[in-house]
Amino acid sequence: FCYEKRQQVLDYIINRYGQEKVAQIITFGTLQARAAVRDVGRALEMPYSMVDNVAKLIPRDLGITLERALEASNELRSLYENDENIKRLIDLAQSVEGMPRNSGTHAAGVVIAPDDLKKYVPLQLSNENFITTEYDKDKIESLGLLKMDLLGLRTLTVIGDAIKFIYETTGDKLDLDKIPLDDEETCSMLRNGDTQGVFQLESGGMTKLVIDLGPESFEDLIPLVALYRPGPLGTGMVEDFIAGRHGEKTAEMLHPLLEPVLKDTFGVILYQEQVMQITSVLAGFSLGQADILRRAMGKKKAKELDSMREAFIDGAKQKHGISPQLSSEIFALLQHFAGYGFNKSHSAAYALVAYQTAYLKAHWPAEFMAAFLTSVISDSEKLSWYISVCRSMGLKILPPDVNESGRSFSVNKDRVIRFGLAGVKNVGENAIGSILQARKDGPFKSLMDFCKRVDNRAVNKRMLENLIKCGAMDSFGYKRSELLAVAEQAMDMGRNYQKDYQSGQMGLFGDDSFADVNELKIPKLEEIPKRTILQYEKELIGFYVTGNPLDAYVGSLYYYTPLRKISDASEVLDGKYFSVAGIISDCRIRNTRQGDSMAILTLEDFNGKMEIVVFPKVYRDAARLLYQENAISVEGKLSIDERERKIQALKIKPLQEVPPDLHIKIMKKDENGIVQKGLKQIFESFPGDTPVYLHLVDSGKMIKVERCFWVDGKNAGVYQALDDLLGENWYLKA
Repeated sequence: FCYEKRQQVLDYIINRYGQEKVAQIITFGTLQARAAVRDVGRALEMPYSMVDNVAKLIPRDLGITLERALEASNELRSLYENDENIKRLIDLAQSVEGMPRNSGTHAAGVVIAPDDLKKYVPLQLSNENFITTEYDKDKIESLGLLKMDLLGLRTLTVIGDAIKFIYETTGDKLDLDKIPLDDEETCSMLRNGDTQGVFQLESGGMTKLVIDLGPESFEDLIPLVALYRPGPLGTGMVEDFIAGRHGEKTAEMLHPLLEPVLKDTFGVILYQEQVMQITSVLAGFSLGQADILRRAMGKKKAKELDSMREAFIDGAKQKHGISPQLSSEIFALLQHFAGYGFNKSHSAAYALVAYQTAYLKAHWPAEFMAAFLTSVISDSEKLSWYISVCRSMGLKILPPDVNESGRSFSVNKDRVIRFGLAGVKNVGENAIGSILQARKDGPFKSLMDFCKRVDNRAVNKRMLENLIKCGAMDSFGYKRSELLAVAEQAMDMGRNYQKDYQSGQMGLFGDDSFADVNELKIPKLEEIPKRTILQYEKELIGFYVTGNPLDAYVGSLYYYTPLRKISDASEVLDGKYFSVAGIISDCRIRNTRQGDSMAILTLEDFNGKMEIVVFPKVYRDAARLLYQENAISVEGKLSIDERERKIQALKIKPLQEVPPDLHIKIMKKDENGIVQKGLKQIFESFPGDTPVYLHLVDSGKMIKVERCFWVDGKNAGVYQALDDLLGENWYLKA
């Protein structure tokens, strides 16, 4: 269900069956292998670095236990056998592994009983004030009670909002049940890897899988959810599937009867339904028996499997004359894949939602992204990232405006996205409601008009100043400095106006004369410095509207690894060295136990942020550079643990505003007239003083471009145009 309307469904169930018969279900978080090691290490007060090293040696495989980790990792086993402290740590961790660590409310589970629930299960009041069972979902089911899953999906809320925006901006009433399921524009967008905001498809690994698969219709998306899981990814199933999809590999079937069942998945047993079909087709199992076998295989129930193996072998021999040796081989294959098998109906349902979001993004990008931004408005980091995605799509985002903004993001008639008032710091629901209510009588004409009409009990001085600072009152035609100078006076006058109006004293002189006497005189002032305006915008709405302090460094930033790429990095990159750059948004100075100073920085570039740890030796050399809003470059080592990724700085330097030179890689495929003409057009469109060098990768030649074709290294358009022409990774650090 739509995330925002899930509660309506729950309320219906409570009203329909009775409050005493309905409850949500508790869920227990258990101590997994890594968490057990870390928790025990903390309890024993062991050095963090020692515990961290042990935890990182435990593979990240789903469901890995410490026992299996000791078998899989020679290094971990060696430490266990040769270091008494490590042995004690792991032994104690094994004793608590699998135990409940914390409890919460199940995201979807609801139990409905035939009588008062107190007769069946213990109950408690959750932190969210819901009645919740104290038994988990498995125990609830074992008691014979009815458990329903009511999943609130934010993406369905996004789809609903997008359809509403489409109607408001274009008048079109879009019916998603009638869209073409093989839309070329949608599939082309996905094949190009443009998956940001598309349900289930936007992670780096999934995006690569989408590109490799090359979808041509909705049906091609169904296997994706089933394929992109640890099991299939680690067994070669994905590679086999993609090779089959593109006709590069023909599947070998153990028996001809398997062909119709596995044809659509190119010989790969991908879905749980296929396990059931195979047992039914080969051994004559009823679908009920086949489902019991599927569950037994998935949960590795040895006793059940032994008896069903015999039934399978006997059935295959009696029905089709298949030899016990071959049927045993097929059963073993089924058993292997059943652990990875995925429910196809689940995959199809998710694929449909993925296709619908992709279709909306391809055809109504502004409306879709406005709806998506609304769904992440309370998460400043995600909001900042998706705003940068919008800008990379060529979508314009305007700051909040008291005359245009609603609660959340919206789209105006020019199909431009407008920031919502709920995104402004310290502007609460009561204030927004009062602003929208007052605006029903027409747009606000001035700051004074705003203060007269909006309920003064809902808007205080700080809130008014925040609206001015973030640009929400720019449409009144005055500088932000000028409005801030009279904000307090305007509030006082507005309060007096409302007080007199409510007491009936307004009629003494008449409304018009009162308005004239109390009209606000706004002084002529210099505008707030640009840097301060940007700081206000970032502080109050989470992103820069009228510019970015890093705009001057756009050329230099191209030579460094984007921070978002590192924040999404897999654990295999732990300990690797990176060069990053950005602006310091937070700087905390700390003292070590030895009394030396060190720093913990938050570094931000256009699309991400990263914690930088500066130990005393590096701090001494770079202390003069470590202050908020300063632009720096950092060379350092990536450190990944359970909770976060950070870089340990080895060298810090000031970031140059303009790269000394622009070095462009030209691959063999790009050595043609079309690219040559495109480069000339880019150089002519962005003239400047940054020298340009072309590196012909195939021949190893380097060409220095003539002075008349040098570019403006500060202009972001140069880099975007080169991205469009040559794809990513065209730049070369000299």
